Amino acid sequence: MGRRGYLAVEYALLFFGAVLGYVLVGSPGSPIPPLLLLAGLATIYLRRRVDFDRRSWWGRAALRREWLPMLRLWAVAAGVAVAALAVLAPDRLFELPRQAPLLWAAIVVFYPLFSVYPQEVIFRAFLMHRYAPVFGSGHWLVAASALAFGFVHLIFGNLLSVVLTLAGGWLFARRYQRRGSLLVASVEHALYGLLVFTVGLGDFFYHGAA
Repeated sequence: MGRRGYLAVEYALLFFGAVLGYVLVGSPGSPIPPLLLLAGLATIYLRRRVDFDRRSWWGRAALRREWLPMLRLWAVAAGVAVAALAVLAPDRLFELPRQAPLLWAAIVVFYPLFSVYPQEVIFRAFLMHRYAPVFGSGHWLVAASALAFGFVHLIFGNLLSVVLTLAGGWLFARRYQRRGSLLVASVEHALYGLLVFTVGLGDFFYHGAA
């Protein structure tokens, strides 16, 4: 087996086999500790790679170019989400900030730090760097990132979280691919994640944390 074959098997085992095993044993405990551990290992790997662009860790200049188109798209998504819940499940609309404002505020503060950025390190920086020899540098690589990102949300036990994060994974991966900035991808990821928790869909993405 050549290097590409080895990496393809590794990708499948790490992002699908391990996740499926976690689901089959009942998704025990919070996913945050293993997420932070894996993000730490991915960070160590990337810092040792001389071919990884160190500017990707932050990329603040890219955010100045991307914030307006990101906000425009997010505003459309927010309008659609609010309208859909107002019609289909009005009792859910803004449920968390209405019923548990302190919990909602804690999520606003800690979710981007302890969930979003570690996920972006794993599913964007690590995955799209390590498995580029398998998937190339174009849309197939974006698809590999989105599929892995969507599949891991099986741990929440519902199809909606998988479908939404599959779409989000494509969006975040494309943004990272174009700009090479984890900051940009993380800000966009945080915007949509906080939208989910704010409008009333947080139950579909909650597992003790994250």
